[in-house]
Amino acid sequence: MPMSLYAAFVPSALQMLGTADHLLSKTEAWCAEQGCDHDKIINARLIDDMLPFSYQIKSVAEHTAGALEAVRVGVYSPDLVPPPATFADLRTKLSDARTVVKALGEDEMESWIGRDMRFEFKDRGMDFTVEEFLLSFSQPNFYFHASAAFSIGRMLGVQIGKTDFLGAVRIKRG
Repeated sequence: MPMSLYAAFVPSALQMLGTADHLLSKTEAWCAEQGCDHDKIINARLIDDMLPFSYQIKSVAEHTAGALEAVRVGVYSPDLVPPPATFADLRTKLSDARTVVKALGEDEMESWIGRDMRFEFKDRGMDFTVEEFLLSFSQPNFYFHASAAFSIGRMLGVQIGKTDFLGAVRIKRG
């Protein structure tokens, strides 16, 4: 039986939302242990022209739940609202995203296959089908932003490794 769009997207979205939440918790705990200012972490960047840790965490939520919400209307435009500025607010952003993703029914998602989807940003746009948008645009983006958040934490000295990034892998049961 072919894999459904739901099976290809939703479990991975939930896995990376869990990873982002775990990275956030580990980073917050490390910050408390080090006695560092939370803003140091929240605003940390790998390099000057890259967006900060808070944006990376926010973007995991945006490319999971935000992408699904956009599919319902057929257009996705990046959320340009500044990212949450506290660990608690970032955690809420992830929790809200997890709620949206978990509420999605498989039948609803499968009904989207083949529908038109548009990405718009400033004066640019790209046309997709829903499945192309979710699997070739949103999914790589949520992995990228989770990886960037991981990398910022590692750069600062947070004790995280590959298993912290992988999160809850889906293993065969029974």
